[in-house]
Amino acid sequence: MSNILVLVAAVAVFLVLIAGFINMFRGGAGAMQRSQTLMRWRVGLQFLALIIALAALYFKGR
Repeated sequence: MSNILVLVAAVAVFLVLIAGFINMFRGGAGAMQRSQTLMRWRVGLQFLALIIALAALYFKGR
């Protein structure tokens, strides 16, 4: 179960990262605001993925 949670968290980070790249190359009106929003989401998801991975390692060791 923990492996699935870690994988889902990593995929979520990857998808937001790809969305940021697409937004960067597309440009246009509102691209900067959307870019900042995507960056905040990515950082938050990376933090969540790290917490999930550390919790999975902790509970596997018990």
